Formats: sequence, C-alpha cells, structure tokens
Amino acid sequence: MPFWGKLLGTLFGFMFGRIPGAILGFIVGHLFDRGYSQDFNQMGGLGRFFGQSDDYQRQAIFFHALFSAMGHVAKADGRVTREEIDIASGLMKQMGLAGDTLKEAQQAFREGKAADFPLIDTLNEFKQSCFSRRDVLQVFLEILIQAAYADGRLDSAEQRVLEKIAQTLGFKRHEFSYLLSVYEAEQRFRSRQRGDGQRRQRQQRSSSDKQSLNDAYQILGVKPSDDMATIKKAYRKLMSEHHPDKLIAKGLPKQAIELSKNKAQDIQAAYEMIKQQR
Repeated sequence: MPFWGKLLGTLFGFMFGRIPGAILGFIVGHLFDRGYSQDFNQMGGLGRFFGQSDDYQRQAIFFHALFSAMGHVAKADGRVTREEIDIASGLMKQMGLAGDTLKEAQQAFREGKAADFPLIDTLNEFKQSCFSRRDVLQVFLEILIQAAYADGRLDSAEQRVLEKIAQTLGFKRHEFSYLLSVYEAEQRFRSRQRGDGQRRQRQQRSSSDKQSLNDAYQILGVKPSDDMATIKKAYRKLMSEHHPDKLIAKGLPKQAIELSKNKAQDIQAAYEMIKQQR
C-alpha cells in the first residue's frame, strides 16, 4: 500500500506547523497516495517518480489498463487469434504509439492474456488516475467495444468480460447495452454513408435509407418523435462530450483522441441527415 505521501506530508507538515501541520500533512499525503496508487514501487523509486509529470503517469496507466484489458477480452474465449493480435496492433498504430510506449502497450496486451491477470485492480487503478471522470471512462470502454467488434462480431464470452469491465468502471447494465447498440448503429450508418452516397445524392428513398435514419436517431440517443430543439440539444451535448480539447484536459491521452474523432464524425453526419429529412 502506498505510504510515501503520508510520510513526507507528515514530516513537512511538522517542520512548518508542528502538530497541527503534521496532521494536515498526513491528510494531504493520504489523498496523494490514493491518487497515485501505481507509485514508487512500479515507477522505479522515489527519484524517478518525481522526475515524471502527472500527465505522463496518467497516460502510462491509461495505456496499460486499455491494452491489458484488450488482451483479457481477446482471451475470453480461450485463445487469442492472429486476427485479434492484428487488431490490437492496428489500434496501437492508429494511436501513433512508438518506442517505449509501443513496447509497454504490447507487453500490457500480453499480460492481459494471463488467466490470473488482476483485471479489477487494474481498472480500479485507472479509475483513480482519471478521478472517475465519466466521459474519459466512456471513451475507454468505447475503444474496448470497438476492438471487440473489429472482427465483425461479438461472441458471448467477450461480451461477458466487457460487461464485467463496464460494471467495474461504474456503468449499469442498461448503459452498457446502450453503448453496444450505439456502436452497432454507428457501424451500419458509416457503412451506408460510404456505400450509398451517390444514391443519397439523387435523393432516392429505400429501406436502406430508412434504416440509416433510424441509426442516426440511435446515434444521437433521441426518438423520431422528438422535436428539433430536443435533437439539437442532444447533438450539442454529444459533440461537447467528445470535443478533443476537453477530453485531453480531463486526462485522455492525445493518442487516443484519434479514435474518438470517428465517433464525433458519426454524430455530425447523423445530425445532418436528420436535419435534411426534417
């Protein structure tokens, strides 16, 4: 259990404020220890810890949690396929990971495949590092969902592990199910946007167009019966939640922002389609 924060806080507090200062220093040190549970033991000692920035440490915890959890999901059905390894490697490449960061991500993926991998402890540590910020936790979960669906399907074993991850991060079952349904809608919507673009430009109506419109409503989390004011409000809220600058400020590594941009593009395209249909 971390103790350096309490020890140093108490000592410095006593130096500057005797007994009251020591008590205050102990409290501050305790909060410090809780916020940085992956501390001196894993970062190479006291000197190295203070040599790293807070952002660097949060990013290290984020990537370790993300790719180890990804390895754990991949191993859920008993074996990790070459396709799943390629998916993880593709995500690392898409994030622009290189050098030591890439090696650490690859090692984390391998660690996650172990039967005794401490998934819950790893996720709780990640929650602490980002101060349980809901939007950061959601992006984290959405990336894992994207990775699990990368082969075009989600088997029952993978879904059970994802449910466990979602529950640990604080998402209720219906919230997790909603995120799955939104991701599926985004995939259908994105596919039709690419494949049916010319037909839409000719404004031809078909069952495919109707499905795309239904998916657009699903992506925004609204109903066809909602008025445009409600739809616009939902659109603005989603765009604000996925704004890169806000996510980075809340602790999401800039490398992970690239993956969230696709979602922002889907939100924008869905809103534009609904406006045109209205």
